Amino acid sequence: MALAEAPGPSPGGAARAAGGGRALSLGSVPPPALILIGIVSVQVGAGLAKHLFDRLPPSAVVTIRLLTSAIVLAFVARRALRTVLRDHSRSSLAVAGGFGLALALMNFSIYQSFSRIPLGVAVTIEFLGPLLVAIVASRRPRDLIWAVLAGAGVVLLARGGGDADLAGIGFALLAGACWAAYILLTAATGRRFSGSTGLALASVVGTAVVLPLGAASGGAAFLDPELLLIGVGVGLLSSVIPYSLELEALRRMPARVFGILMSMEPAVAALAGVVILGEVLSGRQWIAIGCVIVACAGATRGQKDPPEAPEA
Repeated sequence: MALAEAPGPSPGGAARAAGGGRALSLGSVPPPALILIGIVSVQVGAGLAKHLFDRLPPSAVVTIRLLTSAIVLAFVARRALRTVLRDHSRSSLAVAGGFGLALALMNFSIYQSFSRIPLGVAVTIEFLGPLLVAIVASRRPRDLIWAVLAGAGVVLLARGGGDADLAGIGFALLAGACWAAYILLTAATGRRFSGSTGLALASVVGTAVVLPLGAASGGAAFLDPELLLIGVGVGLLSSVIPYSLELEALRRMPARVFGILMSMEPAVAALAGVVILGEVLSGRQWIAIGCVIVACAGATRGQKDPPEAPEA
């Protein structure tokens, strides 16, 4: 969850609280190192998830991931959740519910994309979501250059050969659109709920949405202890650990710098695909990934950091 921090008023602030970053003693680790470790953790989790697709369908894997995150978040926010329906208006609950739907569809779509196209290609296309939010929020005419560059990168990926099929690209684009919605709804949820309450509620909603599909598609394999254990590891690597590290890093660096560092994520995803999954990309695909990385870094650089948001 990357460029989300750059364009607006700490839109990922509530989400970053998910991993309980306060409990970690990470103050001695340089913020850039925290960001890099978090990026690697996310992509290793994605690689492990894709390894499971031979034994579990993507919908079942994403269900285990969301369920793991929901359990952790619900435990962290257990006191607030007991009175959440009484203490918040219907409109606030609707915002958290919409946040949960965006979270569920974003994860479902990107896992469907992973099952069809290389990891690095899918993550690069998904990055168009936060990039679009950053460009629209800045309203700088020169950011149109970055939009064109990113578009050129996606065109190169779409024409990069047989691996980049239309269904995989379509799911990655849908995941990017959901990521944009996730960014905006995170900000809205953070204004209405304290601590990690909003994210915990959204995670429960998202898990409830995908659980029937995941249980039905996984069948008996969904209850295999070994597969469940790997799935829990995917949830920890893809959500809890990176959220904790990013929260700590954001306390000690401007959101603008955070966004630039997170622009490395497509490249790390591509490398994870090569190392973990043996997904060797063509020269055209590496150039396309480079175009999107430069566009993300360019759109983030030069933006003014938002004012400090209330502690969430």
